[in-house]
Amino acid sequence: MRDLCGKCASQDSWSHNSEHMTTSQSIKPTVCVAELQSPGGDQRVALQHPPAGAQCPVRPRLAHRSGSGVRLGSRMHPATEMELGFGDSGKVNPAFVEKDNNDLPHLSMDISDLQNETTEENTDKDLVYSLNDRPPWYLCILLGFQHYILAFGGIIAIPLILAEPLCIKDNNVAKSQLISTIFFVSGLCTVLQTTFGTRLPILQGGTFSFITPTLAILALPKWKCPDQSPPAGLSPNSTSSVVGGNPDEVWMSRMREIQGAILVSSLLQLLMGFSGLVGLVLRFIGPLAIAPTINLIGLSLFIEAGKKCGTHWGIAALTVCLILLFSQYLSKVDVPMIAYKDKKWKVFQYPLFKLFSALFGMCGAWLLCFLLTIFEVFPSTPEEYGFLARTDINIHAVTDSPWFYVPYPGQWGAPTVSVSSVLGMTAGVLASTMESIGDYYACARLSGAPPPPNHAINRGIAMEGIGCILAALWGTGNGTTSYSQNIAALGITKVGSRLVLQMTGVLMLILGIFGKFGAVFITIPEPVIGGMFLVMFGMIAAVGISNLQYVDLNSSRNLLILGFSTFSGLVLPSWFQSNPGIIDTGLKELDQVIVVLFTTHMFIGGFFGFILDNTIPGSNKERGIRNWQDQDQAQDAEKLRDHSSYDIPFCKPVLKRFRWLQRLPFLPSYNDTEQRTLSD
Repeated sequence: MRDLCGKCASQDSWSHNSEHMTTSQSIKPTVCVAELQSPGGDQRVALQHPPAGAQCPVRPRLAHRSGSGVRLGSRMHPATEMELGFGDSGKVNPAFVEKDNNDLPHLSMDISDLQNETTEENTDKDLVYSLNDRPPWYLCILLGFQHYILAFGGIIAIPLILAEPLCIKDNNVAKSQLISTIFFVSGLCTVLQTTFGTRLPILQGGTFSFITPTLAILALPKWKCPDQSPPAGLSPNSTSSVVGGNPDEVWMSRMREIQGAILVSSLLQLLMGFSGLVGLVLRFIGPLAIAPTINLIGLSLFIEAGKKCGTHWGIAALTVCLILLFSQYLSKVDVPMIAYKDKKWKVFQYPLFKLFSALFGMCGAWLLCFLLTIFEVFPSTPEEYGFLARTDINIHAVTDSPWFYVPYPGQWGAPTVSVSSVLGMTAGVLASTMESIGDYYACARLSGAPPPPNHAINRGIAMEGIGCILAALWGTGNGTTSYSQNIAALGITKVGSRLVLQMTGVLMLILGIFGKFGAVFITIPEPVIGGMFLVMFGMIAAVGISNLQYVDLNSSRNLLILGFSTFSGLVLPSWFQSNPGIIDTGLKELDQVIVVLFTTHMFIGGFFGFILDNTIPGSNKERGIRNWQDQDQAQDAEKLRDHSSYDIPFCKPVLKRFRWLQRLPFLPSYNDTEQRTLSD
């Protein structure tokens, strides 16, 4: 037995049995935290101190508790935290002492209300694998591939959207090169973020926050696509900008302009993270700012989901039903599996449907579309309803893609920089940063981790800045940010392991080199992707709403802030998109910045929520600040261990050796110093 309370250990009546217990300084001044090792696993017990003058209730000669856990209500908990109140009379629980110890002081045990950390633990009891768990290697590959599939639709949409304004048109070879590049860089950034950034299971990929400024830049007269009907004797891509007769120079010159804008503007994100500016701002951010931000991430994409579902509502509904069937209705059904272990075959039960619900749902609908395409059930003319449900529409992308393509920095040439492009792209960087902060909190909640400390958020934003710089150097035509649909997948699949997302990054790196493999997934029908969007984006919106559990929803102040910020995040972007060119300050660069900011839903909602929550009078309890921040405090040894999951691997000895590193706001030692100051 391990006693973590020095108060009881200091009493004369306590004699230690070195075989079962050690002592350390008290973590809670009024609670003894003990760990009892049993054949079924470690059991943590929080023991309240007895009344003044009474002896410490736990005695030296301790026996291992039999059984595998403690029963609370109708559930058996193998490692349950609980608080036991001790009185002055009653029998000593025989689980703690040997049979010949009847002369010991009497003890009665009463289970009181579970602590906040236990309640949080129960909310995550459905997780199959939490943040620090390490699934078997073969399972990591399968789960990582599932995240690859979920991210595929969003990542591949970016080069397809940019193809026309970049003047690529029907150049399938150039498209496949862009697809390989963006997947390769996304995999690299995912590995960096999950290993050295926030260390949360977050997939990094292209962001739609950069699409709006990119389209605004390419819409300038300088970058208009050349006439596609040139005079006789000229090639279709002949323009004054073509150098050395290279037709690819038309789109490469535009790509280099986007690269330069992303490269310079990402330095701001890098500075915000490494300087700790993001962490300072977080002190003023509460649930009423986070909730509308995350909520609008999901709500802002309902138009995109509706467009894809509208191509064939029957297939979209089938996809939704399959995902719900596997993730909810069959989540408790374990599938018998056969494995060879200890020189013999064994049958074991496995929650297969829960783990691969999204993958099974998409593959099932995809397979049906393939069969209906073969039997010519879907129409063969593009004008007819249901044509986009066919699986052979983009088959030419597979045949035209190269077998192997290794992306490298500067493959399109040296980036070019202009002031207007940089200022316009800066708005996308700010919007992406705001979106990522909300994603960090949502990801921590769904993966069973405590809310991320400031140093983890600072480091995560800085790592996203590095990722955007890498994307600019490689030439993806976009930046990189946390992927919301993969965060939602954590809540559906109940797998929040960091190792799984690291495997996803490795798979994206490897498969990004195989051009034809990635091109195969272009054949996923639009309604299948739309059905997946319905479930995923709905989950994201719900995660945003869940932050309101800490807020007093009976307060008219809070209801006003929540309603106004959420509604404004829907109204303003919709109005700006319906009235293009309405902003005319005389400076095109300033116009671009204003348009980008006011067409970003999550920026508008988070901005109004932040301003109103910090200016309208209200107590910390009413605002939810007290309850929201309490869950971030390490109130016992278990919570302290959980917080260490945000530490950078292999650097703790260095941080302890050089004390000046404690001043750097992106290192774990900086947060540790801050916590000790607050506790003192």
